[in-house]
Amino acid sequence: MSELLTRTITGFIFGTVLLGSILLNVCIESIVFGLFVLLGLWEFHGLFKSHADYSTPQILSTTLGVFFFVFIALYLQDGIHLFYLKILLSITFIVLLSELFRKNNQPLIVLSLTIFPLLYFVVPFLLMLQISILEYSSFPLLIGMFIIIWTNDSMAYFIGKAYGKKPLFKRVSPNKSWEGTIAGFMFSFPAAYIIFLTTNSMDLTFWLVSALIISPCAVLGDLLESLFKRSLNIKDTGNILPGHGGILDRFDAVVFTVPFFYLWIEFYDLFIK
Repeated sequence: MSELLTRTITGFIFGTVLLGSILLNVCIESIVFGLFVLLGLWEFHGLFKSHADYSTPQILSTTLGVFFFVFIALYLQDGIHLFYLKILLSITFIVLLSELFRKNNQPLIVLSLTIFPLLYFVVPFLLMLQISILEYSSFPLLIGMFIIIWTNDSMAYFIGKAYGKKPLFKRVSPNKSWEGTIAGFMFSFPAAYIIFLTTNSMDLTFWLVSALIISPCAVLGDLLESLFKRSLNIKDTGNILPGHGGILDRFDAVVFTVPFFYLWIEFYDLFIK
């Protein structure tokens, strides 16, 4: 099976599960997001197994991240009292104390690597959940965000592979080209316009500005993870998604984009709508 066909089939299945969960209801969406968080955190902490001084307690750190997601997701849906978030904070410090009993030469780095994925990977999923819970429009805005990201990514990939000559950021990602990046950016706007025409949700300004924000953020998120992978001397963060790599590889653009998209939604809702 060719790499392109494998990539296409995997992408279709992945997209169907992700978008389907968003369309069904917040409960199903929370479960699917929770599964992605579990797999992503397990993948993240597994990256450091071969680096003795930087190795994080994989099971403990992943469990902490999942608890972090579940507790706050329930709080966002009025499922638990604020008191339980205080318990979560206590659990976090107990997990950090576990480093006292691990013979490690770099405890500060390990503790940083335990907390970092909570901000880098878990918080964006919580923001996506919050966008769905608040129901800013009849059409799920997250689906529009994913369509723009995937349009940008796909066109950058195809145009870059066919015509790319000038590296965008050679030190970090030598395969990314200016030609592909510009193509991805340009095609994001027709995608935004089609979303506007077909969904009858929000106005054209909202979606065009969304494309203006999402497209560069997606590229920067991709470059940021490429920087992480290059520092660890790996090509992909995992192999759970044939043709795409790991969960972190598939969400690299998303986790960087979501905070900025969320801010734009809030700004639009408060001052423009």
